[in-house]
Amino acid sequence: MRAFMWIVVAVVVALVFFFTSQRSSRDEAPAMPEAETAGTAAGAAPAIGLIDDARINAAASEPGNWLAYGRTYEEQRFSPLTGINRDNVSQLGLAWYKDMGTNRAQESTPIVVDGIMFFTSAWSRVYAVRADTGEMVWSYDPQVPGEWGRRACCDVVNRGVAVYNGRVYVGSLDGRLIALDAASGAKVWEVDTLIDRDRFYTITGAPRAARGKIFIGNGGAEFGVRGYVTAYDAESGEQVWRFYTVPGDPSLPFENPELEMAAKTWKGGNWWEIGGGGTVWNSIVYDPDFNNVYLGVGNGSPWTRVIRSPGGGDNLFLSSIVALDADTGKMKWYYQTTPGDNWDYTAVQDMALADMEVDGEMKKVLLQAPKNGFFYVIDRSDGTLLRANKYATVTWATHVDMETGRPVENKDLDYTKHEKWVLPGPLGAHNWQAMSVDEEAGLVYLPAQDNPLIYGMNQEWKQTGLYKRNPGGWNTGIEFGRIAQLFVDNIAEQPTPRGYLKAFDPLTGKDAWVVEIPHYWNGGVLGTAGGLVFQGDALGMFSAYDKATGEALWQFNTYTSMLAPPATFEIDGTQYVSILTGNGGGDLFSGEAMDPVAKPASETYGNYGRLLVFKLGGTETLPIPDKIDKTIPEQQLAGVSEEEIAVGERTYNNYCAVCHGLVVRSGGAIPDLRLMTEGTHQIFNQIVLEGVFAPKGMASFGDVLTEEDAGRIHTYIRARANEDREYALGNVDAPKLTWQN
Repeated sequence: MRAFMWIVVAVVVALVFFFTSQRSSRDEAPAMPEAETAGTAAGAAPAIGLIDDARINAAASEPGNWLAYGRTYEEQRFSPLTGINRDNVSQLGLAWYKDMGTNRAQESTPIVVDGIMFFTSAWSRVYAVRADTGEMVWSYDPQVPGEWGRRACCDVVNRGVAVYNGRVYVGSLDGRLIALDAASGAKVWEVDTLIDRDRFYTITGAPRAARGKIFIGNGGAEFGVRGYVTAYDAESGEQVWRFYTVPGDPSLPFENPELEMAAKTWKGGNWWEIGGGGTVWNSIVYDPDFNNVYLGVGNGSPWTRVIRSPGGGDNLFLSSIVALDADTGKMKWYYQTTPGDNWDYTAVQDMALADMEVDGEMKKVLLQAPKNGFFYVIDRSDGTLLRANKYATVTWATHVDMETGRPVENKDLDYTKHEKWVLPGPLGAHNWQAMSVDEEAGLVYLPAQDNPLIYGMNQEWKQTGLYKRNPGGWNTGIEFGRIAQLFVDNIAEQPTPRGYLKAFDPLTGKDAWVVEIPHYWNGGVLGTAGGLVFQGDALGMFSAYDKATGEALWQFNTYTSMLAPPATFEIDGTQYVSILTGNGGGDLFSGEAMDPVAKPASETYGNYGRLLVFKLGGTETLPIPDKIDKTIPEQQLAGVSEEEIAVGERTYNNYCAVCHGLVVRSGGAIPDLRLMTEGTHQIFNQIVLEGVFAPKGMASFGDVLTEEDAGRIHTYIRARANEDREYALGNVDAPKLTWQN
């Protein structure tokens, strides 16, 4: 059985069954309603948040601030600060911490300007604090409806804000772009960014600000949406332009001239009805050298190209880097990393801009390590591909043909006829967790992973050749209902999952050094001129490595797994390093880790969302948590056929596993349904079908599930709990993991 706990689908739909004995998904520390100021700093300096284009362009002159999502417009996430360095990092200690009061994933990068830190937490909540002490300045809660959590692929997360001209901009999970006063947190304006509120759109990414505009995308491809990015006037919130990343209904006029060309690469099918995909849910980068905005475009909807475009074609602009004029939104060039994407290989991972010598000539380049496992170096003046080297294990393609710029697919891994293990899986060889670019060393410090998935076509399509969009659930085209059985049947061929921190040369494709991490799902990276690389990992260790050798020079046990990237800043001559703790995101599906993958800290101790800030000589301490009691209650289950359990298994896998974990084993961020109390069992249908816990994040599934469906899911959960309970008690040699054949 060893492995399907490691296989991960880049997904999370909603909280599908909730139980009262654990902390609610919305049970967070008191965030101040709407906007409220607190502490002595409230209403103080009118000069809070005065960041503009000129200041970001001149960020090198004020290295103590972190002015934009990736520190500067180049988004290299490499700090010139040297106060904390190889020689003294052993003295680093916790200066202060803030308990965010949530057990959901934390993914935000803080903006730090003039002593004030602006950051977000789960449910799109925004905080402003004094960066040296943690004293609250203000907080803002956009009051996202709890039931919207069901629409969120990859948790109710938020990656941060943009701060610009005295305002703070945040995208809310339910699709609003909100401008706040940086000094008080009061709302200035709000716009609805969604083109269709019936489709399951969300926003989890950080806005970007430049040229008097705010740029924002969205997510939701797994649910069947059409991607686009919008530019809004920073002062008024009025729409300036909108760029659709995939064509819509071809019988209607094209919104952008580029879409007429793109439509020719979609052949057959009715992709516009089942979504199309192409959401820009993370990476948007502004380039002041060319006045470009670069969009990292996501996967297709469905994932499988034979369903969304049965006649073939590259399906532009899926899995592409698209360069737009920042003022008009008109396309200048594009490069598609994965033509005809078939595996959820998004190109939304962080992009960084740099000046590099390539083949003896200085070039202004764009760097990206998207999911597909190839690291791209692109001439950002015209989109010419300069390098494409593997940075992790890749089996879906042999190489990238540098003449055509296209990957050469491995035809032996065609999964349309028979399921196949593929690397990378849909979590990618690298996901949204930030990399750091050391321009002087010519290296990228990269959190990479080998994490496979067994891909197989949707059973309905295999049997009938037809695919029907499910408006209330995922629309991937691959088989989820029988996925546990596919794992069991093909376990001997499964590649071993691994995680890495690499110092990678993007021009040669060689590693300067590699640190292997016992779990694959680890945090973002920060490099510094002090000779250090910082990263938080799944095991709960926040570490500083020597950037020349990869040697671990310092570690701090946070007792919680980390995904968020570190940031660093300086106040009054003192350098600080910060990181948010809390696991989840796209790895909820894999659930509880099994050997040989090490158990994440969040599974052992709980998923504590906190902001930690360190300095030399810091003396604050964290409370050491007790280990979670995972004793499974005895279940009431009698007179149920294995056929009924098998039907419940398929339904659970289609609607519940992406949040609550494969084979009903939670990874720690979402309640473990094996541990439900009898009282919760008694109201199971009210939770699932009536949505009694909707305000807490567990929306009703009554639109897609019948009472009979819910009953069978409930039976399967009890059966799985019994199997694991008996195994824990030593009454069986191994638990039964699937009832299908």
